[in-house]
Amino acid sequence: MFETSQDILNIAKTAAVIGLSTITFIFIYYLVRIMREMFRMVKEMRDRINKVDELIQSVKEKIEHSTSYLLLISEGIKKVVEIAKDFSGTGKKKKK
Repeated sequence: MFETSQDILNIAKTAAVIGLSTITFIFIYYLVRIMREMFRMVKEMRDRINKVDELIQSVKEKIEHSTSYLLLISEGIKKVVEIAKDFSGTGKKKKK
């Protein structure tokens, strides 16, 4: 099987190349898996950030709309208070 020391050297070289190739393949495989997982995580984070942004926009729009209604409500309350003052004022004048 082994006639010279050169045969043993060639087998050792072959085994080293196969071992190095296997380790390199495994390293690249796990590197690709890690990169894929990172891309998934980045995509999920983008989705979550977009959802938070949409929520903030929704709250902002609701606040903007509610402030316009608050102006109308405050004007209505002022009118109600004026009417109540007039009503209570006319009631006192009748008693005098």
